[in-house]
Amino acid sequence: MLNKARQFNFRRSVQGLLLLGALSGGAISLAAAENLSGGNRLSLASAVKAAQLNDPWLVGNKHSQSAVESMSIAAGTLPDPKMSVGLANLPTDGFDFGQEGMTQFKVGASQMFPRGDSLAIRQKQLQVVASRFPFQREDRKAKVVVNVSQLWLDAFLAQESIALIEKDRPLFEQLADVAEASYASTIGRTRQQDIVRAQLELTRLDDRLTVLKQQQEMAVEKLSEWLSDYFLNQFTQGNSESAASDWSRFVLDRSLPDIAALNRPLFSTMSQAGPQQLYRYFSQHPSVVNLEQKIEASKTGIDLAKQKYKPEWGVNAGYGYRDNDPLGNDRSDLFSLGVSFDLPLFTSNRQDKEVASAVSQTEAVKTEKWLLVRKMIADFEKSKAQLSRLNERQKIYQNKLLPEMSEQAEASLNAYTNDDGDFAEVVRARIDELNASIDSLAIDVARQKSIIQLNYYFMKDADDIVKSRRPSGDSK
Repeated sequence: MLNKARQFNFRRSVQGLLLLGALSGGAISLAAAENLSGGNRLSLASAVKAAQLNDPWLVGNKHSQSAVESMSIAAGTLPDPKMSVGLANLPTDGFDFGQEGMTQFKVGASQMFPRGDSLAIRQKQLQVVASRFPFQREDRKAKVVVNVSQLWLDAFLAQESIALIEKDRPLFEQLADVAEASYASTIGRTRQQDIVRAQLELTRLDDRLTVLKQQQEMAVEKLSEWLSDYFLNQFTQGNSESAASDWSRFVLDRSLPDIAALNRPLFSTMSQAGPQQLYRYFSQHPSVVNLEQKIEASKTGIDLAKQKYKPEWGVNAGYGYRDNDPLGNDRSDLFSLGVSFDLPLFTSNRQDKEVASAVSQTEAVKTEKWLLVRKMIADFEKSKAQLSRLNERQKIYQNKLLPEMSEQAEASLNAYTNDDGDFAEVVRARIDELNASIDSLAIDVARQKSIIQLNYYFMKDADDIVKSRRPSGDSK
């Protein structure tokens, strides 16, 4: 009877120690969360905004647009006239300006007129080229949003996985202490291999923490590249907000954003959308419109090449001043006027080939567009399928797997404290529960990545990609 009472008290002690360990783990986790407040809290929306403001590429693209716009004005202007000044027919036997009647002081001017409508066409071509830059910037902003969001979510996943492990680590330490206490007593059924197993799991947790911290540090450093305002003095978007927050030292927000899905009906079903339907959406995407403008500029190049079948004209005028003759008689001054033009007669090896080259260039740009659209459709279908399966997995984890894992852990602990279970099973159940929690977190993060990628294809404004949905919305 005494032995049974001692066993009962020991079991109560085991349960008490494990409960204390779980509570202390939660307290440690909360304390660690409080310590994170030492730096600026960086949410996903803040990271995206800072990255866009600190992107020198956008500034360079604006300068490129200004350069092309200025060049388009210059391209529509006639070439500068040419002046000539000289002496003609000066006698070499005395260099007397009035000796010979043919000696003149000549002043001339000439003006060239480009072929056909070359100036207007070239100006139009450059204007079309300049119109591409705003679409390039919008696509760049969208890609920055996607890239920075992926980095932020990678860092968030590592950070929260570390928090989950650090929350449960005291529990495993308590399990190790319980195993040692049970092994040292004459009551418990703990074996030496259980002590080794408990210590081994702690070592594995430490190694896992090291790997996760490495992943977190790498993601944070990659994210810091987009948040750095080091070049703001040289390259600025002209917005003082870029310097309003100091992101040289930051910590990630602890809450996972719930991104609103754009055009949800299109990918909320597993049925495959038709290419024509997707093309109607993708044809409005900035990257596709950019190529449309490139095609238009290339078509203008065909018209420009056809102008070379027309002659290039030139007008020249000259005035010749003559001195009086040796007898003092006045000599008439001379005025000259002429027209010059070329004759594009041999066109088979020049003009014809230039037009053919321009046509082929246009067709090549068209293939760029269709390759891009085809890739976007394929990537959309891939991300759509991925999101659908992630939604299924999320439901399985939330409705079944996580509750079942928790029940299994509690059942194995109860069996062990009642001398009806194995210590290794207790540890294994706790590890499985922890792994399931981390896997569930990874699924949640992967869902947000997929939604962000899908939003990229349907966005009209880059800021719409990471907008959080309304609380009343459906995230499934």
